[in-house]
Amino acid sequence: MSTTALPPVAPEVLAEAVEHLTARLRKKLDAAVAECGDRAGAGPDGAVEVRFGEDTLVTLRPGPSGAVTDPGQAVCTCLLAPRCLHRAAVLGAAPLADAVPVPEAGEAEEAGEAGRPSPAAEAPPPAAASEAESPARPVASGAGAQGHTVTPRPAAPAPAVVPAPAPAPLTPAQAAAASALWGAAAEALAAGVGAGGTVVQAELLRAAHSARLAGLVRAEAAALRVVRGLRTAREQARGQRLADLTAAFRELLAGVAALSSGATGPGATASARRAYGQGGSLRVYGLCREPVLSATGYGGVTTHLLTPDGDFHTLSDVRPGGIARTRGAGTASVALGGAVLDHAGLARGGLLIAGATVSPDGRLGSGRGVRATPVRGAAWSEEPVAALFARPVREAVASALDAAERPGEAGPALLGCDVEVLGAAEDHLVARLLGGGPVVRLRVAHPHPELPHTANLRRIGEHPGVVLRVLGLLDPDRAATLRPLAVGPVPDAPDSLRLPEEWSGRADLGYDRLQGDHFPRAGSGAPGLVPTVPDPLADAPLWRVRRLLETGVAGGRRAVAEASRGADRASLTVPLRRAGLPGAAELVEALTAEADRRPRDSFGRLEDASSDAYARAWLASAHHLHAAERSLVTASWS
Repeated sequence: MSTTALPPVAPEVLAEAVEHLTARLRKKLDAAVAECGDRAGAGPDGAVEVRFGEDTLVTLRPGPSGAVTDPGQAVCTCLLAPRCLHRAAVLGAAPLADAVPVPEAGEAEEAGEAGRPSPAAEAPPPAAASEAESPARPVASGAGAQGHTVTPRPAAPAPAVVPAPAPAPLTPAQAAAASALWGAAAEALAAGVGAGGTVVQAELLRAAHSARLAGLVRAEAAALRVVRGLRTAREQARGQRLADLTAAFRELLAGVAALSSGATGPGATASARRAYGQGGSLRVYGLCREPVLSATGYGGVTTHLLTPDGDFHTLSDVRPGGIARTRGAGTASVALGGAVLDHAGLARGGLLIAGATVSPDGRLGSGRGVRATPVRGAAWSEEPVAALFARPVREAVASALDAAERPGEAGPALLGCDVEVLGAAEDHLVARLLGGGPVVRLRVAHPHPELPHTANLRRIGEHPGVVLRVLGLLDPDRAATLRPLAVGPVPDAPDSLRLPEEWSGRADLGYDRLQGDHFPRAGSGAPGLVPTVPDPLADAPLWRVRRLLETGVAGGRRAVAEASRGADRASLTVPLRRAGLPGAAELVEALTAEADRRPRDSFGRLEDASSDAYARAWLASAHHLHAAERSLVTASWS
């Protein structure tokens, strides 16, 4: 189904339209949604029209933001309108719009900084978004969930980040919203992708909107990720991964469960707008550029920066335009305090910022009071950048994985290491950390064919024996895997890169193109046997738990029950116990027992089993699996 001609629709508008349908019409909704994409056409004055027969016409009139944010902007000519199937089907076929933040008194002034799109291919905010941008949009880029974070410290001499407030108890309205969101999420999980149609999605969207009105913006963001994942899976869109939807369900259920128990973090009940701390001065050094490309048509660049104290920051320029915008943004001017620099110059230079504004996740804002002056950058062999490559890798990996569990509270952390390239294997490079480190994989960070990432890694793989200084993003879902964003020569190493002087000792793999004369002629060894990288995730029997959880997401509660009946249940738990994982075995047994529970009333008639207990059993297994896999990933870097 194609919905490219339909404008985005606010979640609450769709939820209200589905709520007004009768039970008979709800049964026909998914079939009607599937027909809408091919019927959409352009109408007068920027409207979009969808015709059903000769006498029925649904018209969508987007507002100034380009999205349908009011029920009155969607009208139908049939006699049942607005409580009709046609209107609800068109709204259900349209893509979901991001929640619009509500201005609050005393917030930061508007800025030109734009966020990065999410790993689930969500659209980033427009470039004219304010500095108090919604934290509901997670940080990501390109190929998947790859943003990893560390907690930024205040920059001297004055702090640039507002200290996080202490967690406050939930109000009655927030508690009610959290309870409703848990119920809707549990029902969606029990239904699975197969039965998670527009009606189930609308119930989840209505609960998410109530959570947003109550101030639970992170819970709302998690719910929107689940709904988008359900849609992508049902449409069998290219690039959709069941593992991503499973992770989205786990994050949503875990977050709402924490809210219900009172174990909330400082940002759980934050404002729907991103708070930027103001005042103070900040000096930053450029590290590298990273292309940003969203499946929803946004493109741009994120430049990674480092302070003298070792804090990571980012400056992004993301706008509509797709891959053409991504390629051009690498040399676009930096919109920050009148600085006469482009992103290529900033990635190899530095800035001295007066009146800096920084969000909790490390994004630099560009408000009217910000002033920036270009200064000399730092080579990768100089402090503070050299410290990134001197830090023990296992320590850096553990810190990045730990911070990744706190989305919205810290910025993306890059992992630096010196490696010797051993050769190419399938879709990745195999390299060994210098100094007696483990063998690791180097995978393409952004696989789009019009970006030079793939060509650059292929070129590096043609020179086994070359030693590199690599700066990239840790892949938290794969053992010993790094996605390089930039490479440079290792100091005093004869068999290393020889880059042009104007590149300042580094090559941005998403924009610069490595050539044959950039490699040492005599230093590259002959191709030999490429060692296999150990993969504890694949070797451990935990894959059985992962497959069971993903089966539940795809087929719902019934699929879990069918997969664990008779001898199949023993095949799940026995290997886990033999491998010394009794906790995982017990959680799997509890999950399968709850999935197969068939309660009866006092007259012996079958009743619908509670989705609440099933969701809690599924979440317990998912949380245990997530923690175990994180431990294995950390160990793979030893």
